[in-house]
Amino acid sequence: MLAGSHVALGAAAWMAVAPHIGRPPLDPEALAVAVAGGLLPDIDHPKSWVGKRLRPVSDLVAGLFGHRGVTHSLLALAGCGWLLHQGALPARWAEPLVAGYVSHLAGDLLTPAGLRLLWPVRGTWALPICRTGSPFEPLVVALILIAAWCTLPDRPDARGALQRLGTFIAGTMEALPLPPPPPPPPPRRRVADQPAGSAASRAA
Repeated sequence: MLAGSHVALGAAAWMAVAPHIGRPPLDPEALAVAVAGGLLPDIDHPKSWVGKRLRPVSDLVAGLFGHRGVTHSLLALAGCGWLLHQGALPARWAEPLVAGYVSHLAGDLLTPAGLRLLWPVRGTWALPICRTGSPFEPLVVALILIAAWCTLPDRPDARGALQRLGTFIAGTMEALPLPPPPPPPPPRRRVADQPAGSAASRAA
């Protein structure tokens, strides 16, 4: 799948998982980490969104394992489990990171290319629902997002959130001190108002 689809799937995965582990599903920090996890497996592809930004690491991983190799396998999932249980990262980061990572593998599993889940053993596993970059891909992702949103036990009121945001902005603007008005320009003196001596000196 494309990077944008993995971003959406990472967020959807966290929204679906968070309520079951007592975490807020719409926490901005956790969503950002889940999105990062959703992009991370493609570190084995130097031309991917994350691969371009993590060079030369992505070049090294691609040279050693190839695309959709170890980072898209059951070994990677075992690494995710180790990360959760060993406390190598704080749980507030490890949990959304793993949720996003798993969502990436699930998304790629829906494409005809599939995954080499038993890497380094050859052979791919796939549930080919949509091709990468096809018009059907965003529809599949949208349906997954909607399903994840519908699983939220307490879905926030979008209208109320917008009203609170507007109130906050209005209150902030009222609290800001107004700049002082600019000083008035000095009055322009007309020729008739100038002293007569000045006019005579100019005439001389």
